[in-house]
Amino acid sequence: MGNLHIGISGLQAAQKAIDTIGNNIANAATPGYHRQRLNLNPAYSAISGVNVLGGGVESGSITRKIDNLLEKEILRQNSSYSQINQELSTLQIVESAFGELSGGGGLNEALDNFFNALSDLSNNTSEIIWQQQTVTSAQTMASQFRTLGDFLSDLDRQIVLEAENLIEHANALINKIAILNDDIEKLELRGTGADNLQDERDQLITELSDIIGVDTLERDSGVVDVTAGGIAVVIATIPTEIEVGTTSDGSLGISIKGDLNYSTSISGGKLGGIINLKNSLLGDVSDDLDTMALQLVRNMNEYHVQGIGSYGSFSRLDGWTMTTEVLSEMDPPITSGEIFIRVTDTSTGVVSRGSIDLSTITPADAGIGLTISDVAAELDSITGINSWYNTDGLHIERSASNYEFDFLPAVLPSATASSISSGNPPSIELSGSYTGSSNDTLTFTATGNGSVGNGTLNLAVTDGSGQLVTTLSVGDGYAIGEELDLGNGVKVKLGEGDFLAGDEFECDVFADTDMPGLLAATGMNCFFSGTGASDIGVCSDLVSDPMRVATSLEAGGVDNFNVEKFMSIADESISELGNTTIQTFYQKLVTDIGQEMSLRDVQKQNLEGIIQNLSNQRDEVSGVDINEEAAQLLVFEQMFNSMAKFLATIRETMDYLLTIA
Repeated sequence: MGNLHIGISGLQAAQKAIDTIGNNIANAATPGYHRQRLNLNPAYSAISGVNVLGGGVESGSITRKIDNLLEKEILRQNSSYSQINQELSTLQIVESAFGELSGGGGLNEALDNFFNALSDLSNNTSEIIWQQQTVTSAQTMASQFRTLGDFLSDLDRQIVLEAENLIEHANALINKIAILNDDIEKLELRGTGADNLQDERDQLITELSDIIGVDTLERDSGVVDVTAGGIAVVIATIPTEIEVGTTSDGSLGISIKGDLNYSTSISGGKLGGIINLKNSLLGDVSDDLDTMALQLVRNMNEYHVQGIGSYGSFSRLDGWTMTTEVLSEMDPPITSGEIFIRVTDTSTGVVSRGSIDLSTITPADAGIGLTISDVAAELDSITGINSWYNTDGLHIERSASNYEFDFLPAVLPSATASSISSGNPPSIELSGSYTGSSNDTLTFTATGNGSVGNGTLNLAVTDGSGQLVTTLSVGDGYAIGEELDLGNGVKVKLGEGDFLAGDEFECDVFADTDMPGLLAATGMNCFFSGTGASDIGVCSDLVSDPMRVATSLEAGGVDNFNVEKFMSIADESISELGNTTIQTFYQKLVTDIGQEMSLRDVQKQNLEGIIQNLSNQRDEVSGVDINEEAAQLLVFEQMFNSMAKFLATIRETMDYLLTIA
């Protein structure tokens, strides 16, 4: 009977081996399948006398051909590849939207056109065609900003939505992995092989690694614990779902579902790429674009509020609606400084300059601090001015039809103060626009005695610190009424008369009539509106009437001094932009996008090579080779046939023995 047992064990082993080989061949193209092999062992042997008799073959377990360390490395590299690929594809979309690397027509060209239009305007300040061109080019540039700002905002929302979809898919995979772990554990405990289920589970883990970086820990029972993004999402048969959300600073992260403790330090998989895009790459691009737009708005408005256009001075100005009227809560906070307003009585021609000092105003409500309403009340006290603040914003208008006002830094025609002892002082007429960097008071002191146009009479001009600015010769050689230039934009004319040594007069000069920046912040005679790329625009009063473009800094509105200041913005190094110009900053922004793309393209190619190499190694260990399986099939087919012949021979022998018994 031992021979029969040997034959039957051989038939059974051959049949199981053929079934295993058939399963391999059937799954040769199945993703994640690992080649299986039937373990065969010699059966129990019996001793007959001095001979040891074999007991046939025992069919052992069916095992997967798998290298766990290799599989873990493939998971890690697969996660890295998915992250890099996600970042690269999104950056390519961003680059296409900016359109700077692939061709012209982008924001850089719009900036060039705007500053070129200002250059044309500087030569033709009073002609409507150039005023209109300036406004139109500014609108085009603002539109480019808004297009890019809206695109980045939409992309931000899209990637958050994509993150939510990925988390939903990840949770489905997590639950399936836990269910398969349960099924595998039950089969393993019964001693039944669960190789196919393990392959199915491992394939789900691979899919999960495509979404987020994972780590695995295999248990003795055949189950695998899975950690994703630092969160234990599968412990044996227990799943833990995750969710995506934003932190208080707007960063994207993941958390255990319902925990709301979001971790933003996530790497690996598409989700890792999206979180890096949201929190770093795209966030930086969006912030940089907003900063650039804001600095352009603030710099243009800082100059524009102080100038006038072809229409001249104002009868009324209306600001824009404010989100807060508390000066310390504004962005940037308004703290201190003086605001100077020039008022002209058109009936008499008298020009005066009123001022308010924010540091000396007593707040109506000390609990909340100084407000725009407090400032409006202070402005209202200036002769010729009415001012108030309501929900529509700050308003300034003339108090009577014979007044007009502006914020020109132009020198007042009369001396601010004088101390002249001469009984026959000359008339003094001042003009011009100061080119210095800070507000100051110039003092003109006569040296020597004599009449204007005779002798060695001079005027020594000193600044507020007592430093000599220049010395003007107003004695011999000076023509009465001749305009003398101090070299800093200020001019003086003297009529007939005498000076005594030590006679002096003063002239207040201004580089900034809105020192705290309140007028620009509240929308008084501004060029641009908005606080970032998504809402920058040309102020509506300039769009409806380009003659209001404030080109001039002197009374009469025929000079181009303010346009020159506008043009200087193009070459100004701005600290908020890393001490670079606006256009240099933008070019760096675009270049950085290109560099990030190139870096990820190289990383992607490297990872493709690494993954291909690892996949080749896995195929050597776990892959199904049809030719090899066919060869194995022939071996076990012959084994089966041989065992069948062996049993047939045993039967024939037994039959023959029975016939001769």
